[in-house]
Formats: sequence, structure tokens, C-alpha cells
Amino acid sequence: MNTSNAPTAVCPFSGASGSAESVSVIDEVAVPSAPASVEVGISAPVADWVTIPDLYADPFPIYQRMRSESPVHWVPAVNRYMVMSYAACHEIEQDEARFSADENNSLMKRAMGHSMLRKDNPKHQVDRDSYGSTLRPGTIKKHWNEIFTANHEKYLGELVDKGPGADFVWDYAAPYAAENLRLICGFHNASQDDLQRWSQTMIDGTGNYADDPEVWEKSAESSAEVDSAIDEMLPYLAKNPDHSLLSGLASMPIPLEDIRANLKMTIGGGLNEPRDVLATTVWALLNHPEQLAAVRNDPKLHAVAFEESVRWVAPIGMYPRETTRDVVLEGVHLPKGSRLGVVLGAANRDPKIFEDPESFNILRPKKPHLGFGGGVHFCAGTWIARAQVAQIAMPALFDRISNLRLDPSSPSIDAGWVFRGLTKMPVTWG
Repeated sequence: MNTSNAPTAVCPFSGASGSAESVSVIDEVAVPSAPASVEVGISAPVADWVTIPDLYADPFPIYQRMRSESPVHWVPAVNRYMVMSYAACHEIEQDEARFSADENNSLMKRAMGHSMLRKDNPKHQVDRDSYGSTLRPGTIKKHWNEIFTANHEKYLGELVDKGPGADFVWDYAAPYAAENLRLICGFHNASQDDLQRWSQTMIDGTGNYADDPEVWEKSAESSAEVDSAIDEMLPYLAKNPDHSLLSGLASMPIPLEDIRANLKMTIGGGLNEPRDVLATTVWALLNHPEQLAAVRNDPKLHAVAFEESVRWVAPIGMYPRETTRDVVLEGVHLPKGSRLGVVLGAANRDPKIFEDPESFNILRPKKPHLGFGGGVHFCAGTWIARAQVAQIAMPALFDRISNLRLDPSSPSIDAGWVFRGLTKMPVTWG
């Protein structure tokens, strides 16, 4: 990725400059309870050593170093403050009055339109309520689980038919998640391959911090295709209703531009989250045979493994916020209008919260992670993801392929920081 146009290593708000290596390690500072007008804080250190290619390859050593130096850094390469600590990320999630989701010049707005993820209440809640009962646990149990089971059997069967050496991500997890999402959304005029292409190209747009023009072109093409598919399905579903999101929206007085934006947002997160969590969880268990044995012996641990996987490698690793006023966050002063990156991938490995946080351990003491966000923007698809992965796919997968293994002749590859998951995962058995 080209980062040659990255901003200089000077925070445009505070004027702080210099390498993070020259910044002293600070202790955690409690945010005073006094009004913001009398709060004081230090300027954020500048992490001018951080690059987008390094974040993409493996962000976790970078997060460890940054978090040990300060809970918040100004990072020129991504042109925003990156928030590292669990406490700071949690504070942001619980306070939309000071930390707005409606970010100016948002990459997500450019790639997908102004969805509920980039709105504050009350506008956010109006959009969220429009999704109705489609994603609720009761509907999942009564309607979607049967569909998820059928799709799992279809695509796992295709993986088995391809034989040892098949790629777990692209031959099973991706089409399984995409077909589920296609039906959840109501795109009867598209294929799961279309959903995969739409999702990846628009997600690439939301994470295009390098401002690559080719990424924007592909994202725009997919956005236009989704608009056309929605426009075709809405009148059909108004006359032929089903349990899908588009069917529910077809009978509501919701502006078309809001329907389009929210469905594009759903295509993004609704595919990559279950796909990546499924692959990451299976990959981690195959690398920890003692934990896999525990899961086999106690089926309730499938759900525990799912949650630990989301903590360990948050599939949505970072999302933006913007300060609405001058604030002090964990002792760091942030001026009004500061662009923030809430780094869940760092917060979920904060050693102040989790013991040995860099390790995958399904037997660790239970503590809440931030992998699905929090506050009013807690992920609406959480229950769908849990059902697809922990309740349907994982138990049946290990039952059918009892000796599933990672292919030793072809190593797996993981990548990403805004979104992170396995990009290659050859498996074998027999």
C-alpha cells in the first residue's frame, strides 16, 4: 500500500511532534469527574514509526508497544488518534455525547452511504429499529437455524469433495457465511459469489486509509450493483414478504438512501464477521489440540471458543469516532473535532484486563471483550454470528471431519488491522 502521502509526524491539534520512541511511558491516569472545561491532560504522543503495511501484516506487536507507552497516540500514517486501552475504548463506546459516530469525511460514508453505524441517537435508533425482528434470537431459533444448517451441510460437503488441501476459508467459511447473509438480507436476485464480491470491495473502501484509487473504483462499482439489486427486490418483497431484512423494510416509510446504506453496512460486517471468526476459531483450536479436546468433550465450550476467538482476533479491529468537544481520555487531551480510531484489536489484548492476553485460551476467566462493540452501537448481528458459527458450524464440522488438521505443506496466512482474518487456510484430513 502506498503511504508516501502520509501526513507529517505532527499532531495538527496539539502541535506535538517527534517519534514515539522519545515519549516517556505514562501511568494510567483516571479521568477527573469535573466538567470538561476544567479537565487537563497531556498531549498524545506521536507514533510516526507506525506504517499501514506493518499494521496490515501484523498489528499486535505494534499495539503492544503503543499501549505500553500511552492509551492514545496520534498516528500520522492513518491521520487519526489511535485509542489502545480497554478502559479508553470502553469509555468511548458508552459516551456518544462526547464521541460521535457521525464522523466527518468518513470512509464508510463514502464507500457505503450514511448507515446507522455512522449515526448518533436518535437517528441511529430509528434505523436500527427498522430491522425489526429479523435478527432477534427468537427468529434465529425458529427460522434461520434450519437454513444455516442446510447451508452448512451444502458447503462443508463441497469442501470434503475437494479433498485434502482445500482452503477452509474460501472453500467453506466464505460461501457458507455469504449464502446465509444473502437470504437474511433478501437478495433473491443475487448469488453468494455476488455477496462475497460486494462485501470485500466495499469493506476495502471503508478501510482505504492509503486512499488507493483502484480500491475506491471497485468499491463504487459494487455499491452501484447493490443499489440496483435493492431497487429490484423492494417491490417484489412488498408483494411476496418473507423473513428477510429487505422484506421488512419494503413495508416501512424508510428513505431509500437509508435502506441502501444500511444494507451495504450489513453486507460488510454480516459476511466478514462470521466468516473470519469461524476460520480463526477453527485455526486456533487446531493449533491448540488440548483445547480442541476440551471442546470435543464439552459441547458448551463451542460458544466459549467463539467468544475467545473474537477477543483474541477481533474481526472488526478498529472503527472511527470523532470528539464533539475538548475531552480528556485516560489522561490524554483530545481537542474538539479529533478523529479517533477505536482499536478493539488492542483493547481486547489489554494486560490490565486479560491475563496473558496474547494467547488463545478458552479456559481463561470469563471477562467481557469489546469485539462486538458496545453501547448503542453494539453489533446487531451478534446473535446471528453466534448461531452460524458456535451453534451450527463448529459442532457439525468437527463431528463430520474428526481428524481435521492444518495442511503442514501450505501455511495459513492472516492479515489486516481494520478488518482481520485468515486469507489462506489449507486443511487436510484422512
